[in-house]
Amino acid sequence: MSTDPEPHEKRRHHRTGVTLLVEYEGADELLTDYTDNLSTGGTFVATARELPIGTAIRLALSFPGLLEPVGIDGVVRWVRDGEESGVGIEFLEGEGRTRLAEVIERVRSRDPRTVSKLVRVLVVEDNPHVASFLGDGLTGSSKRNGDVAFVVQHAANGKDALALLRSEPFDALIIDVYLPVIDGAHVIEKVRGVLGLKMPIIAVSAGGPSAREVALAAGADIFLDKPMRLRQIVETMRQLMKLDPA
Repeated sequence: MSTDPEPHEKRRHHRTGVTLLVEYEGADELLTDYTDNLSTGGTFVATARELPIGTAIRLALSFPGLLEPVGIDGVVRWVRDGEESGVGIEFLEGEGRTRLAEVIERVRSRDPRTVSKLVRVLVVEDNPHVASFLGDGLTGSSKRNGDVAFVVQHAANGKDALALLRSEPFDALIIDVYLPVIDGAHVIEKVRGVLGLKMPIIAVSAGGPSAREVALAAGADIFLDKPMRLRQIVETMRQLMKLDPA
């Protein structure tokens, strides 16, 4: 890795830098990257953008639950072309590197002033508009209320939902009662029985009293009639997860 630019170069880079967002899947991925790369003074960033050597860069490092992205300034020192194209970035000495080290320590300790509680939600809904409504609504509430960050995945039928529930950890489930392939009530029964999961389950449907009865009998905690209000979904989720009021 080359030496730091001269002071006047640092000022010039800081004024004209290109910002790249580096989004990690979670806190642990950032901590690993910090240990392996970031703490040594630089990193490789995969990008299709053409960034010549010498280009000033500001990296905005983030992950779901991090209350504010961490910015750090650097300079492109080498370029990789091909299938895994990207750039090698050397960080500039200064406040950004110092702040990054401080934030990393707070992330390690899961300081609530730095990292919000992460709630992983599986939304099972065959109507893509309703699925987007639920996912975007929960994600948006995370930005408005920094104490919790909802991370949402989507399945369009009961079979895919069960596959995800078997392979990945989730904290809560929002599921339509009437689904293709495998219906929602059967999925709920499997979650409570074969899978033995205790996560909160919100069942939703436009099917009225009969859908409510089927869902609650299968093991759902709450039944909500469609159409739902976004605030109703968020408040119900927070109550089931025993989160403080928004």
